[in-house]
Amino acid sequence: MEGPGLLVRTLEPGDGVNFPKKGDTCRVHYEAFLESGKKFDSSRDRKQAFLFRLGMGQVIEGWDVAVSRMSRGQLAEVTIPHMYAYGEQGYLPIIPPRSTLVFKIELIDFTSV
Repeated sequence: MEGPGLLVRTLEPGDGVNFPKKGDTCRVHYEAFLESGKKFDSSRDRKQAFLFRLGMGQVIEGWDVAVSRMSRGQLAEVTIPHMYAYGEQGYLPIIPPRSTLVFKIELIDFTSV
């Protein structure tokens, strides 16, 4: 996995064949946690999948790296150090400075451009 400290742990395997590429529109469900375990965001709680274009700077760098290594249908726990998340400054008041974040990401599907 690119990036020191970035960890991807598979919770449920995907199809192992279909991987998104840069520019693809990815549809995911996610839950976002501080390292303490406090949840700060969730597409599941909103009951609406999240769409973004992979590798186009629409999400934090750690997401682009992690999701590019996931296959369709995979559910993974992704630990992202601050330098691949919200950096030195954080995203106050929700995310403190220098925060390592943990996400549960399910790559539901993706479409190529």
